[in-house]
Amino acid sequence: MSTKFKELFEPAYIGNVQIKNKLSMAPMGPVGYADALGAMNQRLQEYYVERAKGGIGLIITGICSVDLEIEGLVKPGLPCPTQNPLAFIHEAYQMNERIHAYGTKIFLQLTGGLGRSALPGFATKFIAPSENENRFDPRIKHREMTIEEIKNLIQKFVMSAVVAKKAGFDGVEIHAVHEGYLLDQFAIALFNRRTDEYGGSLENRLRVATDIVKGIKAACGPDFPVSLRYSLKSCMKGIRRGGLPGEDYEEAGKDIEEGIEAAKILVAAGYDALNVDAGTYDSWYWNHPPMYFEDGMYREFGRLVKQNVDVPVILAGRMENPEMAIEALGDSCDIIGLGRQLLTDPYYPEKVRAGRLDEIRPCLGCHEGCLGRISNAPVSCAVNPACGREKIYGLVPANKKKHVLVIGGGIAGMEAARVLAERGHRVTLCEKSGSLGGNLIPGSVPHFKRYDRALVKWYQRQLELLNVEVKMNSEITAENISNFKPDEIITATGSKPIQSKFGSEAFATTADDILLGKAEAGKNVVVIGGGLVGCETALWLAQNGLKVTVVEMLKDILGGHGALPHMNHDMLVDLLAFHEVDIYTSSTVKSTEGGEVTVETREGERSFPADTVISAIGYRENHALYDELKDMDIPVHNIGDSQKVHNIMYSIWNSYELAREL
Repeated sequence: MSTKFKELFEPAYIGNVQIKNKLSMAPMGPVGYADALGAMNQRLQEYYVERAKGGIGLIITGICSVDLEIEGLVKPGLPCPTQNPLAFIHEAYQMNERIHAYGTKIFLQLTGGLGRSALPGFATKFIAPSENENRFDPRIKHREMTIEEIKNLIQKFVMSAVVAKKAGFDGVEIHAVHEGYLLDQFAIALFNRRTDEYGGSLENRLRVATDIVKGIKAACGPDFPVSLRYSLKSCMKGIRRGGLPGEDYEEAGKDIEEGIEAAKILVAAGYDALNVDAGTYDSWYWNHPPMYFEDGMYREFGRLVKQNVDVPVILAGRMENPEMAIEALGDSCDIIGLGRQLLTDPYYPEKVRAGRLDEIRPCLGCHEGCLGRISNAPVSCAVNPACGREKIYGLVPANKKKHVLVIGGGIAGMEAARVLAERGHRVTLCEKSGSLGGNLIPGSVPHFKRYDRALVKWYQRQLELLNVEVKMNSEITAENISNFKPDEIITATGSKPIQSKFGSEAFATTADDILLGKAEAGKNVVVIGGGLVGCETALWLAQNGLKVTVVEMLKDILGGHGALPHMNHDMLVDLLAFHEVDIYTSSTVKSTEGGEVTVETREGERSFPADTVISAIGYRENHALYDELKDMDIPVHNIGDSQKVHNIMYSIWNSYELAREL
């Protein structure tokens, strides 16, 4: 073991339960991983067992609903211990036996529901502590729960905990006075306007949560641990309005002073640990941090909680830097939580323990493979296509070993080379430039894209470990390709920025050239194109003190809601406003002459000073080489952006699919 990080691998305790190290798997919703009886399906079992194999000390499962009927939740969706308790026990018990074989403990997280935070289409009945409008669709009205419904919900929590104990779980976690879910809505005065014993004072607003833990302790015994997922602060300026880190605003939800008092009440009621974060669905980027956050964004909140309660504090929030994690232990927390990092790399704990940090596959903070697709498919990972389908979509050795030539050293080419080599093929990767990474090289320049840079480094290390022959500054043509004598060929030649004159005599500078330093941005910048590249370039320039205007011909930037995961979209929009980036939608450029840009907007013609005009109107597939080679006598495949311009996830996933089957 590497002695540098030994503190992370000393035992921890929650109640009387000993955990072999101070690393826990943070809960992430297993939507779509339930079978018809509400039990954990085989894919979900393998998903958790894989993380136990990787060395994690404690697994806290994603949310399992205690009652599917009260909100009319779709089936099969979330696992539910009360839907068919015997079926739930039978499936979970055999999973827990396997997890315990690795010395890992596991808590079952139990949720009371969504309330006003229900995604339309996921729930068919709309309830809340008081009458509220839906977070996502204000046309949907949520009615106030009855006393009978509240007491029944509390009892369902107790029943679920009894089932969990019978199924071999080491404890349960209650979800949640956290993230603006139903129990958090009871706790927050903005959403809870009741006048009975479940509304009014802070003690009353917490009564559902405190009655739950008292009921579980009575039913399961005082030594059965009960953790609570807990958001100290709501971080919201108002309904559907988040507050950014460092922004001065008046808290509309639960503020720190009330949050500390609530934590004391909850611990006094019997909770054995607090799993701390911040945020609500109205400030959703706090609960699911995009790449725009700094690492360890909850440490301040964990520190405040730890100073005021005497139970262990679990803390996640981009805590994967082991040096930062060690600094946080004893100060901000007692146990480190790891969420998306364990989707990306289940073997993170073992790699840290052994000091193999350069082999850890990084999480990008993109949300594309996990929450970004949750309404269409179960949780997975943009950079780990096997996540959530470990047994059915993992890699197996190739029956017939081949020599495969991969042309192009971007993400798609490197993923294809990695997978092919891992399966036993002999791989030669040729890159015509002097650097691997393709479009990720300019795209990863801003500080907030630092994990994109880390991904390129991870691929470089993997190719070394797998003995892939990498030839840099090696341009492949139809004339010289026969020198390699390949059995099959993969072209991954990427895409190129689309250039346009926008009514001027000269082409506008591309975002890539600005990011790479090939062109210098002046004081006043106009970015033409409000997609992700245009907006992130605009944000980076504004963060560096420039005055930036974005012009987008569509009615919304970033493709509108739904084109990006909500938390990433909302935080980027808020950051652009915070850094005073002017945005003109439904607008077109008429000319870019004489140091200014003239734009036709919805309000009429406008002109802006422009020392620099940047074109960010998209990319075009570069498939010329594939077109030349596709009729060869050996198989030729085209992947990545050279096949279809897409995001990082599909570059990786499509390459994985091809290389897995070759």
